[in-house]
Amino acid sequence: QVQLVESGGGLVQAGGSLRLSCAASGSIFSITSMAWYRQPLGKQREYVARITGGGSTSYTDSAKDRFTISRDKANNTMYLQMSSLKPEDTAIYYCYADGVYSDYDGALSDFGFWGQGTQVTVSS
Repeated sequence: QVQLVESGGGLVQAGGSLRLSCAASGSIFSITSMAWYRQPLGKQREYVARITGGGSTSYTDSAKDRFTISRDKANNTMYLQMSSLKPEDTAIYYCYADGVYSDYDGALSDFGFWGQGTQVTVSS
């Protein structure tokens, strides 16, 4: 079992900044990667950024130069620092993690889980 909990969303004016957090907990053996997705109201969920266990990062075009993804390995927590926010960034932001966990009998299994989402609203 793995749980992902996002936090840090809220209301911010255009040009402002927010930092989102995603904390992973449970019987985690290792995390292969963690990623951020977002879903604007009435739109499809879209990829935003990803960070691997080795620290490699990637971003969608709309996020690069404004967003920074990072991870605290000791706490299994991922962050998304967002700056120069635009109204178009308004969405529910979800974290995703995949890796290996220890199940009820100690066996190792692959996992891939989503968090519950946190709302980001950018006003004009």
